[in-house]
Amino acid sequence: MANQLFVPKFRVDECLDEIRECLEKGWTGLGFKTVEFENKWKEYTGLPNAHFVNSATVGLHLAVKILKMENGWNDGDEIISTPLTFVSTNHAIMYENLHVVFADVDDQLCLDPLDVERKITEKTKAILFVGIGGNIGQYDKIVELCQRYNLKLILDAAHMAGTRVDGVVPGSEADVVVYSFQAVKNLPTADSGMICFKESKYDDVCRKYTWLGINKDTYARTGEKGNYKWKYDVEFLGYKYHGNSIMAALGLVQLKYLDQDNAYRRQIANWYDQKFAGHEEKIRPIGVYGNCESSRHLYVIEVDDRDSLLEGLNEHEIYPGVHYRDNTEYTLYEYAKNTCPNSSRLSNRILSLPLHLNLSKNDVDYIADTVIKLS
Repeated sequence: MANQLFVPKFRVDECLDEIRECLEKGWTGLGFKTVEFENKWKEYTGLPNAHFVNSATVGLHLAVKILKMENGWNDGDEIISTPLTFVSTNHAIMYENLHVVFADVDDQLCLDPLDVERKITEKTKAILFVGIGGNIGQYDKIVELCQRYNLKLILDAAHMAGTRVDGVVPGSEADVVVYSFQAVKNLPTADSGMICFKESKYDDVCRKYTWLGINKDTYARTGEKGNYKWKYDVEFLGYKYHGNSIMAALGLVQLKYLDQDNAYRRQIANWYDQKFAGHEEKIRPIGVYGNCESSRHLYVIEVDDRDSLLEGLNEHEIYPGVHYRDNTEYTLYEYAKNTCPNSSRLSNRILSLPLHLNLSKNDVDYIADTVIKLS
């Protein structure tokens, strides 16, 4: 198990205690634990709003949907995004009949602001920035572009739980930030996420959309008496997107240990860095630059013959991953093929090494030595 790419760590007894409270109260759905987790997340991040949803994917969908609706965007308007991400990032744009314009990535695998600016048109409405691996890349320059061109900014922070810049959680500059608490993320549950709008009016609309467009959720109605508790309104064609108290119970426990766990992830990354020092001609770690204290969800290297290295590592019972395949190689997005040459090149050269809390220094040494030997 040690040499798997991801192995989530749960404080089992504490998690069971939190879940037991849900079971004893008989309230496992949207309710007291989801509210508690939202409040704890706002306290942790410093963001003004936080709504607990059942995945980051639905969070991204609602981020695009609500910004489109509230700002009067039209079908066919454009959002600039990265081709080097999990497909849910860009699916969220297409769900709302908007056009994904792909901009290239830099050497940190994040959006290259120079290419982003080249691809801004009169139809561009937003930029969707992915903090891949927990890194912040040139996010500050993307923020400047959004301000200069009056564009909305969506921050896909699926990998960024615990990332800080100069000691501050990034995202207050964005119109909306979306986090993932999927099973193998730094703050793992079974699956869930958090959507954090800058403006409270958007947060209010979002809460209705995640509960089928109903303007009062079941938890909000528990204190009402008589027939009035059933007299809610349905304002939108909404979805069943909200999170539940079982997942929130897990999240509350995991949040207590997030900074501690991320510190160990950074230690593992430092061990890898030390082992690969002097081997840069064959192995280039994707670095974390400047004042970013990354969550270190990933440790990515660039190599010349990635696929052969993958096979060789598997033979040594080491199981890396690839984050990610260039989305323009998929049939759905092939209209943009060859528009992002750096992404296309890196997509065939990058490899994510095992990075999880069960790894020891000896494990890291074995993995790194094997990578060096096979590269």
